[in-house]
Amino acid sequence: MTRNDLCWCGSGKKYKKCHLAFDERLNAIKLDIFKGQVRPSKKIINNEEEIEEIRQSGTINDGALNTVADMIRPGIDTLTLNDAAHEYIVQHGGIPACLDYEGYPKSICISINEVVCHGIPSKKTILKEGDIVNVDITTIFHGYYADASRMFMIGEVSPAAEHLVRIAKECMELGIEAVRPWHFLGDIGAAVEAHAHKHGYSVVTQLGGHGVGKSFHEEPFVPHVGEVDTGMLLVPGMVLTVEPMINAGKYKVVTDKNDGWTVTTKDKSWSAQWEKTILVTETGTEIMSS
Repeated sequence: MTRNDLCWCGSGKKYKKCHLAFDERLNAIKLDIFKGQVRPSKKIINNEEEIEEIRQSGTINDGALNTVADMIRPGIDTLTLNDAAHEYIVQHGGIPACLDYEGYPKSICISINEVVCHGIPSKKTILKEGDIVNVDITTIFHGYYADASRMFMIGEVSPAAEHLVRIAKECMELGIEAVRPWHFLGDIGAAVEAHAHKHGYSVVTQLGGHGVGKSFHEEPFVPHVGEVDTGMLLVPGMVLTVEPMINAGKYKVVTDKNDGWTVTTKDKSWSAQWEKTILVTETGTEIMSS
């Protein structure tokens, strides 16, 4: 590619005015193969127009989460929450990404207590005082995806449950703080793991975060355990989720054999998870959906 060619990112700009300096810096970085350090592929680097589309998808996604937040309470069934989020997304020009994704039957995931993730909303599932609940929503807007989840404490919860929810949020926040351009993916997992273990909790390893934007799940897989300076190089234009699943007991999980989706802790201990979609910028991060 010459300096005057159109840039590979699809921006329509000349290479010299767009990603030439980026590529020069990327190629100049020496990687340690023994730490699994790799450069990201260009297909997961988003240009300004793509970032704006993801940002708009995130705005709709946040609105759907806010709609659920306004409604969630003891006595409400989870299908009602699902339907309200679905309606909000559609009314704002979006598409609920979960619906029919690899056969998933509903528009959002609602996971209660020992359910780690992918809980299926149902008219029969009624929230009760003391529950802790994760609501996970992904929206498509103009073909671009944004993904986030929040925890909710239903009524008055036990001190142990409140502590788990709070530390899980701190784990996510520390993971996001560890994201720095031109540093490495392993920094995220190292920060999350250290904070969870400090408080006596475990971190789910079978599931993790992921790249997101042009599709639901892209490179890289984002582990929430790890070592600093390992894994993929994080560069401006990458969009990914940080979504640690923190268990009060052991880290192992199992998937329901009947529905094929609902993931619970193997030991039935309670679990909490927060998730945000983030953009790696030149100076740090931007939250795209929360």
